Amino acid sequence: MTPAEMESRIVRYGDLHPCKTAFIDAHTPGSDQKENFTIIGGGVSESPDQHVHIGIPHGFNIGAAGQPPKCRNSLHNHRTAEVFFVLKGRWRFFWGRYGDAGEVTLEEGDIFNIPTSIFRGFENIGTDYGMIMAVLGGDDAGGGVIWAPQVIEDAADHGLVLGQDGKLYDTKRQQKLPEGVQPMSVLTDEELRELPELTTAEVVPNYVARYWDMMALADRKPAKVIGSNGILRDKPGFEIDFITRGSATQARHSHKVPSVLMPMRGHWKVEWAGADGSVQGAATLAPGDTMSVPENLSHSAVPSMTGEASLYHVVATGDPAGLTWKG
Repeated sequence: MTPAEMESRIVRYGDLHPCKTAFIDAHTPGSDQKENFTIIGGGVSESPDQHVHIGIPHGFNIGAAGQPPKCRNSLHNHRTAEVFFVLKGRWRFFWGRYGDAGEVTLEEGDIFNIPTSIFRGFENIGTDYGMIMAVLGGDDAGGGVIWAPQVIEDAADHGLVLGQDGKLYDTKRQQKLPEGVQPMSVLTDEELRELPELTTAEVVPNYVARYWDMMALADRKPAKVIGSNGILRDKPGFEIDFITRGSATQARHSHKVPSVLMPMRGHWKVEWAGADGSVQGAATLAPGDTMSVPENLSHSAVPSMTGEASLYHVVATGDPAGLTWKG
């Protein structure tokens, strides 16, 4: 693979294309300034305006959410995993039917594997524009977003209606549901009662990993963050490793499926080899960049400058994407 071909599989942080109309709460005060980014895979956006950077199937989706201070993402749920790590800023995550069952504050580098069974939302509680990166289970990411009933009701009050076709219609722009398409139904009271209201004490120890704890664990070898034997034990259809300067190696490796490199801190030099084993190309990744490494490509990634260096590595496992693993 030539450097030019590989560059087409790198999404630079500064080149991300935002969408401000991605979801049903795009007009709701308090949520109307958020930006959605679909980096790898189709994502779960409800807007035709959403730009997809890399459409190659990976077995998971990569996305991001950018929000100014005090902006929040409304309560929603997914049928597959939703894993966030904080790239920039300070964020409050909250969950439950009304968002009051529990909460946790995450700092830069922290990672949260949110249980699939609960409604969740998040807000930027920092003082500057913040960015969180997301990994969603499955190539179709569970088929979309399930919104809390009050979110759908609030959105309708501000002109946005979600159809059962998964698309948004803006009544303030005289858009109407097509003939035969009904509004997206809300969960029934019975369905809502089946959703657990997990406490902070139940969620945080089992689903949150702190950046500096991972830095210590990955000082000599990569730390398995999400996996059947990971810090956060789950089988969402992918695994996530955390790599630092101390655990990075020049030794090349490859995967039978595409994998993804996502630097958190520092600059990382990625080299890849041709069929004869000689170096075919190299690229340098910065924090916020996302690189899709082709299947069976022999490559390595090491810090290219001194200072703090950390990187998230994602690879599909072939496990079915679905509810949070209870094993």
